[in-house]
Amino acid sequence: MSSVEISGVRKLYGPVVALSEIDISIKSGQFYTLLGPSGCGKTTLLRTIAGFHFQNAGTIAVDGAEIQELPAHKRNVAMVFQDYAVFPHLSVFDNVAFGLKQRKVAAAELSERVDRALRMVQLENFAKRMPHELSGGQQQRVGLARAIVVESSVLLMDEPLSNLDAKLRVELRAELRKIQQSLGMTTVYVTHDQEEALAMSDVVCVMFNGVIQQAAPPFEIYDQPANKFVASFVGGNNFLTMENRAEGLHMVAANAQLNAEALDVAAIAAIRPELVKIQKDASVDTNQLSIAGKIEQISFIGREIELHVAATNGEVIKSITRPSPEVISMTVGDSCYAVINRDDVLLFEDTETGARIV
Repeated sequence: MSSVEISGVRKLYGPVVALSEIDISIKSGQFYTLLGPSGCGKTTLLRTIAGFHFQNAGTIAVDGAEIQELPAHKRNVAMVFQDYAVFPHLSVFDNVAFGLKQRKVAAAELSERVDRALRMVQLENFAKRMPHELSGGQQQRVGLARAIVVESSVLLMDEPLSNLDAKLRVELRAELRKIQQSLGMTTVYVTHDQEEALAMSDVVCVMFNGVIQQAAPPFEIYDQPANKFVASFVGGNNFLTMENRAEGLHMVAANAQLNAEALDVAAIAAIRPELVKIQKDASVDTNQLSIAGKIEQISFIGREIELHVAATNGEVIKSITRPSPEVISMTVGDSCYAVINRDDVLLFEDTETGARIV
């Protein structure tokens, strides 16, 4: 197990800043996920750690020893790629053994380590098969076994599940996490899938435009987003217009005052869809806000129903709720109220990465 310290890392592609002053501290044995949209810098950062890219500034240290000047093959990190990267002409056993042969590991030890790695990924009965005889999920497990077997200090994974179907992705992410925990291997994982990041990680690091927006445990990322971008990217959110008035901050859709003080910045409110209750009558609770509107769309999604309500000011509010008898009885065009608790409303500065307003 090894810790990873990244300090002041900056990466440029001509005039384009791909990474801007990245500071990350990863504890030994942590599953640390880099999450963000395409082009945010997460894969660039991963490949910089691996040694496939060299940064323009900053340091990368594993267990206190700086590695940024070392070539990739001397950094003692292993990488699992998005496209499996298995050798088509080698058997499963020989694919997994490849890194050990490069390191001139003795035959007896090599065989023992390969067998152990294949057992971990549940491929012990597939050692003699060729890659074309395997499913996509099995090929990805070969890639994982090949990374595990060399016993590197750090495991790097670049969207390893993105080419798999949805059901298999869910199954494999649970297996990956179980294997990682059993090995205690420090892992840096890249994904654009927020659900995957929340389900697997000890720490989720949300990136945008080459900048870290927030790095925290999954629940904190979801429940206490640091800025508007994190709130919008991780989980669904309703963003509702606010007005600064003399008497205080006013939520336009609810036609209600939210607090008694006007702000010196433009603000926007955020409320998670699962915290929005749809009902036929307005709430009489003073701790709640009622937004009048009409049902615009209803979608049954298994255990839940998703409703879109068009408020009288034109804003659309999404609710995800259990299919109660009252909700089931509603149809498109019905008048209703979207009811939210005042304490569930988060406020942000109204810019793309606007900070949380406390």
